Amino acid sequence: MAYFKPALVRRVSPLRTDITWSDGHFSTYPSWYLRENCLCAMCVEEFTGRRLLQKGSIPSTLERLNVEPVGNYALSFSWSDGHRTGIYTFEHLRRLCPCPECMPAGLQEPPAPGLRPGSFEV
Repeated sequence: MAYFKPALVRRVSPLRTDITWSDGHFSTYPSWYLRENCLCAMCVEEFTGRRLLQKGSIPSTLERLNVEPVGNYALSFSWSDGHRTGIYTFEHLRRLCPCPECMPAGLQEPPAPGLRPGSFEV
């Protein structure tokens, strides 16, 4: 894979982040999808590479709170679930691109979290 870096990273909403790449490619990432694909040691077992964070376990309502550059090779996100240890290399982000060209089957959004017994909406 060729090396691309973001030309523009834009928080469209707390639920979506857009990246325009140096080659002009455009990617739009739902927050839950990025969080679900975190590669930090809390989400992936270091020695075996086994995912500790199960697919579908991140609610579609998860919000991105912040993003910061890490050197000239990655981005670091903080999320509304308190997670903030993942580093997303540009290569990893580009591989995750969910656009129709990169992921023809599209994303299957996780179900919205339901109410738990004893909870209520205001």
